[in-house]
Amino acid sequence: MQNRQAIETTLNKLFDAERTARRLHDDLAAMPGDALLDVLTDAIAGAGRENDEDEAALRLVRIASLLGEHEGPRALDALIDVLASEHPEARQAAGEEIETLAYDRFKEVAQAIERALKRLPVGSSALPELPYLIAEVPEPGVPKLLGQFLSHKDPDAVAAAIETLVEIGDPAHAPLIQPLLEDKRTVELADDGGDDATSEVTIGELAEEALGLLAPYEDEEEADGVA
Repeated sequence: MQNRQAIETTLNKLFDAERTARRLHDDLAAMPGDALLDVLTDAIAGAGRENDEDEAALRLVRIASLLGEHEGPRALDALIDVLASEHPEARQAAGEEIETLAYDRFKEVAQAIERALKRLPVGSSALPELPYLIAEVPEPGVPKLLGQFLSHKDPDAVAAAIETLVEIGDPAHAPLIQPLLEDKRTVELADDGGDDATSEVTIGELAEEALGLLAPYEDEEEADGVA
């Protein structure tokens, strides 16, 4: 009985903490955008200096949630900076916000991604994530945006764009991949076995496989046209 009471007491404290967190979140979200973004961008930098990984992730997750409620290039650039962090939980939170915004405000998100392609360094963890976040967005500008990834210096970003185009499954996008057939850069890809094993492949090999996967879609379209 005592254990049950202790559990209920702790649970109610958790509910109280959640209510407080939501109220404070709403209070912050309602503050003037420029002032809030100044503080949030400084907080992202501060989280990057934080030695406690759990604390850093906690801060970045909450920052991502606040950034998702604001419009404009600064908020989106900051979200992509969170996506570039080394903390998986924070990257997931930022990715979910970016993906949601891409459905509602694709042009703004596309412009932020174009800026990211120019400003983020090769090796940034955000670059290989971004193609997947726009893969299912029903906008005609998605393939063109993915084409910019295909010409990037970051091989992981290139590989992600190739895989995303295969996921979209439109054979009309094959010409975007064709120039990469002789690309000798290598990437590490997870094996299909479901464990942590990886294999090293060249971009050219990945491109060749992608073109082979897109070919059946082309055959289906031709068959539909004949029918």
